[in-house]
Amino acid sequence: MEPMFTSHAAAKGGREGHVKSDDGIIDLNLEMPGSGSSEKGTNPEQLFAAGYAACFDGALNLVAKNQNKEIDSKVNGAVGLLKDQEDNGFKIAVRLDVEVNGVGQEEAEELTTAAHQVCPYSKATRGNIEVSINTKAI
Repeated sequence: MEPMFTSHAAAKGGREGHVKSDDGIIDLNLEMPGSGSSEKGTNPEQLFAAGYAACFDGALNLVAKNQNKEIDSKVNGAVGLLKDQEDNGFKIAVRLDVEVNGVGQEEAEELTTAAHQVCPYSKATRGNIEVSINTKAI
């Protein structure tokens, strides 16, 4: 299957390096959290949290639109770096805190459950990492 589009970014220097997209929109220093460095920078987990939150919010709004529901939503993504007991390495886990305005709590939960089935990030991570979703109707 041919991709609808492909994004490109390059990283150099690992967790204390630099990442840049081919169009220059992303052009960021990377810093290891907790390293004590006085430099400002992002990290792979923060970038993943931003991407997943944006993708999930898009999926949520698509699901709502397809069900003829008007909502206003916000998704806060949290990506944690965890110690992996199996190989003494590291792994990540995701928590999505979803706020949905325009429907009640039960409908908000139904919409987020449906969004989790269609979101490309959710599909990519399913069965690979722990993803928890907390939904709140506001």
